[in-house]
Amino acid sequence: MGRLFGTDGVRGVANADLTAELALGLSVAAAHVLAEAGTFAGHRPTAVVGRDPRASGEFLEAAVVAGLASAGVDVLRVGVLPTPAVAHLTGVLDADLGVMLSASHNAMPDNGIKFFARGGHKLADELEDRIESIYEQHRTGEPWDRPTGAGVGRVTEYTEGFDRYVAHLVGVLPNRLDGLKVVLDEAHGAAARVSPAAFARAGAQVVTIGADPDGLNINDGCGSTHLELLRAAVVEHGADLGIAHDGDADRCLAVDAAGEEVDGDQILAVLALAMREAGQLRKDTVVGTVMSNLGFKLAMEREGIRLVQTAVGDRYVLESMKAEGFALGGEQSGHVIVLDHATTGDGTLTGLMLAARVAATGRSLTELAGVMQRLPQVLINVPDVDKTRVNTSAELAAAVVEAENELGESGRVLLRQSGTEPLVRVMVEAADIEQARAVAGRLADVVKSALG
Repeated sequence: MGRLFGTDGVRGVANADLTAELALGLSVAAAHVLAEAGTFAGHRPTAVVGRDPRASGEFLEAAVVAGLASAGVDVLRVGVLPTPAVAHLTGVLDADLGVMLSASHNAMPDNGIKFFARGGHKLADELEDRIESIYEQHRTGEPWDRPTGAGVGRVTEYTEGFDRYVAHLVGVLPNRLDGLKVVLDEAHGAAARVSPAAFARAGAQVVTIGADPDGLNINDGCGSTHLELLRAAVVEHGADLGIAHDGDADRCLAVDAAGEEVDGDQILAVLALAMREAGQLRKDTVVGTVMSNLGFKLAMEREGIRLVQTAVGDRYVLESMKAEGFALGGEQSGHVIVLDHATTGDGTLTGLMLAARVAATGRSLTELAGVMQRLPQVLINVPDVDKTRVNTSAELAAAVVEAENELGESGRVLLRQSGTEPLVRVMVEAADIEQARAVAGRLADVVKSALG
């Protein structure tokens, strides 16, 4: 798997790349690293462990729980809940560590492990590096220092997590959703119970699709990466809007009443204006990434809101927000962070806040999202190449310069290696969709020839 930790934890094909042995070993390593860092000083450590509904999550959860308990950490098992729920519970329960088992939007055979530090924040890069180093050191033979007797961790089922998280979501809304009809696509994932419950308690009339997880159907033709079913359902039911989550519900994409997609950039734009109006958009700034649509940047400039852009990955958005004290940030893919209420992207919270803005203003989602006009953007994923050379290939650099000269100031080019998959992403924006497709196609061909 190369370096174990990517931009969003450790991911791979469950029981091939990501084995029970790896899950157990990383959990033990995480406990030791945090102990060395002083996180557990003066008290008996506690961890919150949750998962999405993937079948492989059952044995991986067992391995993680076993690893933590064997290292002397008490474990609160919260079961199937969204990633942001595990982060939230890690914070409010004053746990020393949180662990989420999910591969987010990836297909069912994949799974992943994500660690949260005290407070529900993602672990710093240096701690992940240390965990990986310690894991490798002990995997090759050095024995662990293991507690015995009363020193081993105890495991408890924490059944209150669901209600506590839903109450938090509804409690932070600025207004109720009475009068709105909303279709929710749960991707047969971790929010299949949480999201409908939260929207209903907030007053919305709820229609659900993709809310019957069986361990095998997560993200299968539904959710935020497959909006076709949601578009059709919104139109069929005459709903005001639709909300789509991914497998672990840290993302939110939307659909307006006509069935048109409202992406993460548009959602950020709507929420930025709402939060500024309420005096909650600190420093009149929103944080995006280098993948943010140029139309979003232009809209924020027109509205007098500053856009700070980071590397792709909600962890980098969050780092910028925490460092500078910003309140709102996110990605085009639908990871939206409202830092006053969440420590990571929260798809259910984002959807609730978007719906609340529709209810409060009496304006349609179409009208609200019209604050920005998306420039045509083409994204091509190029697999089976040496992604580590994307920034060093002279042939590729020359092709990028040629493309940028062709596009001028009305477009842009971005090439980057995926942090979670073995591929290179080619993104091209242009005033004309056909030009964007043509340029992206040529660059994808160069990526294959230069890095293949």
